[in-house]
Amino acid sequence: MNKHDCKQNAFYMIYLIRCVLQGKIPSKEKLAKMDMQQLFEYAQSQSLTAMTAYALESAGVEDAAFEEAKNKAICKNILFDAERANILSRFEDEGIWYIPLKGVIMKDLYPQLGMRQMSDNDILYDGSFRETARDIMLSLDYESEQFGAHKDDAYYKQPVYNFELHSELFNKRNFHLFYSYYESVKDRLIKDEDNSFGYHFTKEDFYIYMIAHEYSHYSLGGTGIRSLVDSYIYISRYNNVLDYDYITREFEKLGIADYEKQSRSLAFKVLEGKKLDEAEKAQLDYYIFSGTYGSFKNSVNNGIKKHGKGSKARYMLYRVFPPLEFYKESVPWAYKHKVLLPVGWLYRVFRGLVINRRSFLGEIKILGKK
Repeated sequence: MNKHDCKQNAFYMIYLIRCVLQGKIPSKEKLAKMDMQQLFEYAQSQSLTAMTAYALESAGVEDAAFEEAKNKAICKNILFDAERANILSRFEDEGIWYIPLKGVIMKDLYPQLGMRQMSDNDILYDGSFRETARDIMLSLDYESEQFGAHKDDAYYKQPVYNFELHSELFNKRNFHLFYSYYESVKDRLIKDEDNSFGYHFTKEDFYIYMIAHEYSHYSLGGTGIRSLVDSYIYISRYNNVLDYDYITREFEKLGIADYEKQSRSLAFKVLEGKKLDEAEKAQLDYYIFSGTYGSFKNSVNNGIKKHGKGSKARYMLYRVFPPLEFYKESVPWAYKHKVLLPVGWLYRVFRGLVINRRSFLGEIKILGKK
């Protein structure tokens, strides 16, 4: 799909999502212009296939691919709910405090089951129980895909279960201000009433974290239209009870008050069909071409911009000789034993040339065009 077709299908998808949110049936004239295969491909890239499927279904459009995606999303939501309850029951047994994050909460705010698609479930928990949490997951037949090197540990089990267990919400290297803000995150949490060790955010603090997390993606590789839908649905649901003075103060502390204001305005204009100015159109394009979790091209371009004057050369130098903190996550054994740092550097080169060759060559290609 070329760039023009991608953008056209993005507009079709947004129109269909708008219909779902406003309880309207899509027009036959609009539907007749849509290429269902291309629409499906684009909706998949934004993790909004199920929501789009509900809109098509309301208009009597039968499409096997969309119907299958919707049914899979519904099934996955149900399976994840049951499996998460099982995991958190084990956390309760071990006395580990926890709080489900992001999509786990957002999915219940969408109009119908399965509309809010998720690739995984995220849970923040007491990081001092990291080894115990791994033992629990392994005893439940999960494979440990990533452990100990990052702020989160990843676990997978057939057929669809992906869980990320977070000991911290942000890493210190890329988001020092966010890291400091959430360093004592448990002080911001409220105890659940129906369990012994579960917690939740206030409605304000959930929104603040949701946007901070969104910005972490936006500023690195980008984030997709689903982020705008999340914001629209959350604000629409809780607009009358949110303390906006508190929210604004906290966003100012995090340095993203302007970003939140702009993204919220964009979400409401896009999903209520209002006219955009040129700056807003450009911002929407960034969401349209980012995909759900951003793009590699955005990561490189944003990395270059971050380094300011002489940015390309500075970025390349940073990529070849990253700061010491980088090794803590990328090559933890070299960070732990500093004498091995030269070996760690060679390992990174080997990994780029052999293991991650496609990404390595892609980055070189992008840099060559700058």
